[in-house]
Amino acid sequence: MPFLKLGLSNPLVQAIKALGYTTPTPIQKEAIPVILSGKDLIATAQTGTGKTAAFVLPILENFIRDKRPNGQPNKTQAVRGKRIRALILVPTRELAVQVAASVKDYSKQLNIHSMVVYGGVDTEPQKQSLIEGVDILVATPGRLLDLAHQRAVHFDELEVLVLDEADRMVDMGFAEDINKILDRLPEDRQNLLFSATMTDSVRALAYGFTDSKVGHPAVEISISPQIKAAANIDQWLITVDKDTKSALLSHLIKEQKWDQALIFIEKKHGAAKLVDQLAKRGIISDSIHGDRSQAMREKILAQFKSGELKYLVATGVAARGLDIGELSRVVNYDLPFKPEEYIHRIGRTGRANAKGEAISFVAMGDFKNLCAIESRLKRIIKRKEIAGFPVRKTVPVSILNFVPKKKS
Repeated sequence: MPFLKLGLSNPLVQAIKALGYTTPTPIQKEAIPVILSGKDLIATAQTGTGKTAAFVLPILENFIRDKRPNGQPNKTQAVRGKRIRALILVPTRELAVQVAASVKDYSKQLNIHSMVVYGGVDTEPQKQSLIEGVDILVATPGRLLDLAHQRAVHFDELEVLVLDEADRMVDMGFAEDINKILDRLPEDRQNLLFSATMTDSVRALAYGFTDSKVGHPAVEISISPQIKAAANIDQWLITVDKDTKSALLSHLIKEQKWDQALIFIEKKHGAAKLVDQLAKRGIISDSIHGDRSQAMREKILAQFKSGELKYLVATGVAARGLDIGELSRVVNYDLPFKPEEYIHRIGRTGRANAKGEAISFVAMGDFKNLCAIESRLKRIIKRKEIAGFPVRKTVPVSILNFVPKKKS
C-alpha cells in the first residue's frame, strides 16, 4: 500500500519519497488513518518501526486540511504569539532533536513552523523563538514546564498532544511532570500515546489523559505487544570477570578490527573511566551521559554519525533516540537490568533491515539478568570464548537449558 492511499496529500508524499520511503510500516498503516480521523490513540510499537512518521505525518496532513481534531475548521491559520498547535513530549534531549529533525524533513514543502526545546541549554533563545507562535513543538517535560512557568508558552490553542516513548518517560520519573502539563492543556484536543511496552504504569497514564472525551474511548493499536529483537542482528556474548572487561574490549576492537561500536555502560562515572582506559591502549573514544552539556553531546553524536569518532561509550540515556544509519555493532559492556532495555539497546544496530551485531559482556553477577533476557528472547544467546581471557568466576548455563530428570 503506497502512502497516498493512506490519505496523505501530495506535498507529504513527495517529502516521504525524497527520504527514500516507499511503503508504510505496519504501525504507519494502522495509526495514520486513526489520527487523520481525529480520534485519540494508544499505540504499542517497538522502537525503530517508523512510529515518528506514524504520528507526525497525519498531524501535518490535518494542518494542511486546516481541521481541528473534532473535524471542525480552524478559526484562523495563524498561530498567535507564544501559542502552539501540536505538542510532542519526549523523554530525552537526543530523542527530542531526532523527532524535531523528522518534523522538518516531512514538512519541507509546507508553511509549518516547528521547533524543539530541552534542558541543558540557555532558555532565552528558546523563549525568543516561541514569541511568534509555533505549529509543532517538540519538548522534554522539565524544560517545557520551566517555559510555562515563565509564561513563555501558552496552551490555550493546543490541538494535538503526543506522548512519545511513554514507557521511557515513566521509567525516568516524568509521570508527575506530565500530569502537571496535562493540567494546563485544553480538554478539546487529540491525544496520542506511543510506547514500546504497555506496562500497568503506562496504561494508567494513557487512560488518565485520554478519558477526557466521555463516550469516545481511545483506539488501541498493538503492533508488537511483546517487543522482539530483530532477526538480522547477530547476538553473542562473552563471559568475563569484571576486572578484565576493559582489556577484553580493547582486544576485540584491535583484533577484530571493528570499524565502529556503540558501547553501553550503566554508570556515567564508569563511562569516563572506560574512555580513559581505552585511551591508555591507544584507542580513541568519547562518551555521552547526563552530566555532559547538550552542546557537547550533540557535537560528539555528530562526530560518531559522520564516522570521525569510531567508538562511543554511552549510558542508558542514549538507548533510545539515537538514529545512526548503518551502525555496525552495539556492545553491552554492562548488561542491562531489564530485558526491554537490552532489546532497545541492540535495536540501535540492524536498522532498516541492515545486518547488525550485538555483543554482551556477562559477569557472574549478571546471571539473573541474562536469564531474564534469554527468557524474553525465548532462546539462548550463543557464547564465544576469547583466547587469552580465561574466566575465574564461571557464569552458569542458562535456565533455558534446564532439562528435568526423567522419573524412574
